[in-house]
Amino acid sequence: MAIESTYEKALEFAISHYENFPVISFLIRKELRKDVAIIYWFARTADDFADEGNVPEKVRLENLDNFEKRLTNLLNGNFEDAFDYALAQTIKSRRLSPVYFYNLLKAFKQDVVKKRYESFSEVQNYCKNSANPIGRLILELFDIRNIEALQFSDNICTALQLTNFYQDVAIDYEKGRIYFPKDEMKNFDVTENMFQMNENSRNLKQLVKFNVDRTRQLFEQGRGLFSFLEGKLKIEIKWTVFGGEAILEKIEKSDFDVLGNRPELNKTDFIRLFFKSIV
Repeated sequence: MAIESTYEKALEFAISHYENFPVISFLIRKELRKDVAIIYWFARTADDFADEGNVPEKVRLENLDNFEKRLTNLLNGNFEDAFDYALAQTIKSRRLSPVYFYNLLKAFKQDVVKKRYESFSEVQNYCKNSANPIGRLILELFDIRNIEALQFSDNICTALQLTNFYQDVAIDYEKGRIYFPKDEMKNFDVTENMFQMNENSRNLKQLVKFNVDRTRQLFEQGRGLFSFLEGKLKIEIKWTVFGGEAILEKIEKSDFDVLGNRPELNKTDFIRLFFKSIV
């Protein structure tokens, strides 16, 4: 199979999608960029199955089940297409843990059927499958397998996932999802009707601030990862963390208006945060 051209297509795919952090940047060692790209292809493809368009839930789950079967097949040497073959080569050559790919699919399936969360611990459990595996896979690509480093990475990745939730509150609500825990909504006297009415009430602002502050603490707790990193990878991870923190800062500056405002990082932000990451 023409594996190099497939990796090139995966790189183009990754570069073409907006994220809060640089998925494929010049800071990633050249020989690893293709591996990062094929991992991103896997995660983004599964995300699209779970979330894009007006496809019925039953069909979304069927697509994800079929994608999971493809994962199992490619791990056993059976490939549906060149992307399967490339992913299998990356997993084998970089000694990646297949369980993390299965965890991602578990999270995407959960997104199809679970629209509300009773407590923050439920949200954390979701993040363990939706976000933390990505950080662990990146560390494995660089052969960093220290358990303490992985735990620091989990804090960062959970914080990034939560940041994305608060960035996309209005978008997620249109899809029927609320990621604010129900018990915390009750504590702050926030009702679902406020989302429906696009009401940026004082109570909702307080709920958002509470969640933003907790997420900042998670970013802070994850900074211990920096001591396990060197060179360009350290800059890359710091850049990513600073990007997440910048989104939280934009939410705060908007007076925690997550219904009428969707903060994004612009080119100037990326440049500023890059230089911050190398200081």
